[in-house]
Amino acid sequence: MRATDRPGDASPFALGLLLRQAHWRAAAVMTEALRPLGIELRHFAVLIVLVDRGATMQRDLAAATGSDKAGIMRVVDDLERRGLAVRKTVPGDRRVRAVEITPQGVELFDAAHVAAEPLAERLVAQLGPGEPEQLRDLLTRFAYPPGDEA
Repeated sequence: MRATDRPGDASPFALGLLLRQAHWRAAAVMTEALRPLGIELRHFAVLIVLVDRGATMQRDLAAATGSDKAGIMRVVDDLERRGLAVRKTVPGDRRVRAVEITPQGVELFDAAHVAAEPLAERLVAQLGPGEPEQLRDLLTRFAYPPGDEA
């Protein structure tokens, strides 16, 4: 049996391929929502972490967003230039920087959610009543299995 990305594929890779296709589709829709705001998904991913966790060290941002050190520095540079985030020294270690969202960053974060709402509804329009919530629940349990510390 060889893996494909066709519906109904029963190969051991089928789930991963389906998740990849679903990610690409969702990312395209969210990119469309963010474009008028002048940011990309990689920027929004950092804003999500900052809103959720508060001030966060750059290395932790890299881990939380699946980025590397150089990539996260570029994203934070972009956010700083736009006034959406600031770097601050961490007390006790002048070499370490924490990144904090600004009030303008929170405004943009909120605007992104408003812009994304109709597009997100379009994304799940073909699902039946209760299925979007079921999909979210299943994906959450899949991505964050009980007892998994990651």
